[in-house]
Amino acid sequence: MRVAIVTENWLPNVNGLVNSLVRLLEHLQKNGHMVLLLGPESGMTTFAGAEIMGTYGIPFLPYPELKLNLWRPAFTERLLSFAPQVIHVADPVWLGSTALYMISRYLPKGIPVVSSYHTNLAIYCQHFGWGWFTPLMWRWVEFNHARCLYTACPSPSTKQMLEHHGFDHVRLWPRGVDMQLFSTVHRSSKLREQWMGVSSSSRKGGGEQVDHNSSSGTLAEKKCVLLYVGRISFEKNIGLLLDAYKEMDHSKCHLVCVGHGPAFDDIQRKYCTATTDQQQQQGDGDASNKRVLPITFTGYLKGADLAAAYASADIFAFPSTTETFGQVILEAMASGLPVVGLQAEGICDLVDHGHSGLLLETADDDGFNIEQHNMIMGYKSHLERLVDHPSERELMGQNALTASKSYTWAAAMDHMVQIYKDAIGDQQDRCNDSIVIDSNSINISGRSDDSDSGVEEDYLSK
Repeated sequence: MRVAIVTENWLPNVNGLVNSLVRLLEHLQKNGHMVLLLGPESGMTTFAGAEIMGTYGIPFLPYPELKLNLWRPAFTERLLSFAPQVIHVADPVWLGSTALYMISRYLPKGIPVVSSYHTNLAIYCQHFGWGWFTPLMWRWVEFNHARCLYTACPSPSTKQMLEHHGFDHVRLWPRGVDMQLFSTVHRSSKLREQWMGVSSSSRKGGGEQVDHNSSSGTLAEKKCVLLYVGRISFEKNIGLLLDAYKEMDHSKCHLVCVGHGPAFDDIQRKYCTATTDQQQQQGDGDASNKRVLPITFTGYLKGADLAAAYASADIFAFPSTTETFGQVILEAMASGLPVVGLQAEGICDLVDHGHSGLLLETADDDGFNIEQHNMIMGYKSHLERLVDHPSERELMGQNALTASKSYTWAAAMDHMVQIYKDAIGDQQDRCNDSIVIDSNSINISGRSDDSDSGVEEDYLSK
């Protein structure tokens, strides 16, 4: 197949959409398909056998690393010369929406277009304080996806949500996990000691090494490591985790946050900066909020470093309510970690409450959202349950590892390839159905007739 992909997001950004596209390009190359990818400028011209064309855009203020990318005339020209058999538009909002217009305006009719849904932008609006914009965003997103034959999404709960909002022809495109990379074998006591600021050895002035393994090593293993991996941003609901952790006994546990994002500076000020006596006298904030929390921030990690971080932790804490799948959850499960999350879209498809982790309800029996204070206390209780009960924690971690083995990248990418094939077949059927022939004008008696109906020529000309 000749596949053209238009994406709002691409390398070097690190997120679920980009990760899925990277895996997809590798899979398409392995199976002999030709690919053209149009997206943000990355400095690349090829990746995994695919041709890459980039464009520049306007920085998106809430996320400066993301841009509103602009369509280039060269994109249209290359699409025409590439002659794709199917076009895949990933998360069409800005660049993707323009692509859909250009495809309908300038490309030959009959090329099937499919979309994929990765990001809950309408839900993000609420976290940015733009709740009034949520209904409009839903309409805009649904409008763009409705122009495609199929919309592929990563989880059953997301599929259900999209159908609730009026999306048609929604298909599942699941995700996988690299079981070789994400594994319990990468657990590192040295890394745990580094996180907690202890060392198994120190040096005297003359270079003599003194072993402290009996104390620091024991401390690093006795303390339970809570791990968060993802963007440090408000829509990930990381404040719930930090507020719950603030109330916990830090002699028993230590929090490690992997990632970076727009909320990093605010979180540093709120949770990791001590209040001076002068600030307290001036009434600058609640003194309880100015307590310095023992947190290790690693920044972005990838590859072996990320795998070691997962394997060296004990509990994966992920309080997001905006996931369409939760790739980091699957990576944590493959690393043998039980998950403490919320009963929310994407996450509930991966984590079996009480078996591979603990999920906190976000609404009461009447459907009303639970108050924030009660959410904090409930999340704290779930974390403490696993911190205080290592045997239960270990059992849930083993169950999580077992569950993760059913998710492979090869099977996941085969789903998308099948969607491409189905779209091509459906589009051909539509084209055939659009050819209307008046059967009354066709001579089916076998008798010769001086007049020529012209049906044969008309059909071939089409």
